[in-house]
Order: sequence, then structure tokens, then C-alpha cells
Amino acid sequence: MLRAWLKSHTKAFLSGIGMFIALFYCILFYTFLVSPSGFRWRAIFGDPDYPKGYKIHGIDISHYQKDINWDRLRNALIQTYPIRFVFIKSTEGDSHLDKNFRDNFYWAKENGLIRGAYHFWSNKSSARRQAYFFLAMVQLSPGDLPPVLDVESKPKNLTVQDFQQNILTWLHIVEDRYHVKPIIYTYYKFKDLYLSDSRFDDYPYWIAHYYVDKMEYEGPWKFWQHTDAGRLPGISGYVDLDIYNGSYYDLRQLLIPVPQPVQRIDSTSFDSLSIVEE
Repeated sequence: MLRAWLKSHTKAFLSGIGMFIALFYCILFYTFLVSPSGFRWRAIFGDPDYPKGYKIHGIDISHYQKDINWDRLRNALIQTYPIRFVFIKSTEGDSHLDKNFRDNFYWAKENGLIRGAYHFWSNKSSARRQAYFFLAMVQLSPGDLPPVLDVESKPKNLTVQDFQQNILTWLHIVEDRYHVKPIIYTYYKFKDLYLSDSRFDDYPYWIAHYYVDKMEYEGPWKFWQHTDAGRLPGISGYVDLDIYNGSYYDLRQLLIPVPQPVQRIDSTSFDSLSIVEE
């Protein structure tokens, strides 16, 4: 009897220990892998219906989409609407250039798409070095989308104020080059937690918010990345799908403008016109 009792209780004890260890690893997995970037995890039950009421659709790509068949992609439709724009990953940190950036950037324009380039923020290098690296690697032209800063994480050892100042440093350096407000990409909870400061109010936002029918971010936004599980001809695997919050005319107004020629005043004419006859 005692042996049977010990055997059954030992088995129950070991089973409990096993369940505890499994639960412990599940907590670690969620805390360190799922939670920090949970908005990027694909829905278990597939992609929901696309948001209704938007006609201007686009995508964002990087080397993860591998080699793209642009002949097929340029004729692809999203909910019967053509692809109008494409954001392309260019740089990350102060030393990494996406290996497919140059090809993707070239072919996007060749196939009639409005193109843009985004820089992926790194907490491992300074804002100034990241900004100048982006400017060295990316040459935007009139008709392109404004430069984009993709920011999704904050260092734990940095205050919100110092973090915001670093982000502003990158934005100001890049804005000085192109004379347009860069676009800020982030997910809506990160925006509310770390970028809710009036100094960011004038920047256009590209918000990531997946598997919902309606954007829950209540502030103004220009672009909505509504899924990371899109499927399109010309791209093997998944691709992020985006919408623009406005008309095609509005989108065109957002693009980098053609520089206006500086009108120089002819000094001779100016001098002669300035003479006051007595």
C-alpha cells in the first residue's frame, strides 16, 4: 500500500513539476519574443477582411520578399484597386544596407509606382550616425515619398525625454536635407507610450495596427499598415499591405516637390531702379 501511494504521489509530483517548467518557458517565450513585437505576429485564423472605405493601396518590402517579379506585381490588384505606392527598406542602424534595396528602389519607379525608403531605427548607434548613414545610402528624388523613420523600440536604460530627443535629432537632420517632414512609422501603442509629445505633431504618421476593421489610434495618420500577411502575384510569401488615408491627389501633394528655381534680382536693374532723381 505504501509503495503504491508513493508511486502515485511521485508521479503526480513529477507531472506538476513538468507543467510548471512548461508554463515557465511559455511565460519566457511570450515576454521576450511575442510581447515586444506582438503586432507583427500573424493571426492564427488567417487574414481578416481588408478595411473598408479606402481606395489608395500600397505595400512595403525588404529583402524578406526576396526577388520580386515586378512585371506581375505592377498589374496586381488589392480589392480591385491597383498598387499605388511602395515603401522599401533601405538602411538599419549606422552600417546595414538592405541587400535588395537598390534593385527594389530602381524597379519600383521603373514600374510606375510611387516609391519611398525607410530607415529601421537601432538602439545600438547614435541618432546622428544613423541619419547621416541613411542620407549617404539613399538618394530620394522629387516625386518620391518623404523619407521614413521606422521606430519600434526604446532602450530600457534611456528616459522617454532622452529617447524623444534622439528621434528628433534623426528627423531634423534628414528634414534639413530634403526640406520635407519625414514620415514616422510605428505601431499605435508605441506612439501613445513614447511619442505623444507636441514636437511630433507636425510629422505624418504611418501606423501599424493589424487584424482590425478600424484604426484604433485616435490621432491623425497618413498610412495604415493593416496586415503583414498579404499575398500578391510577383511576391513569394507574405507581404505587408498598406492604405493611404486620403485621395490620390492628396498623396501626390505629400511627395517630395520639384525644387523651384531661385529668382535672382538683376543687380544693374535693381541699382538703376533704386536711383531717386532729384
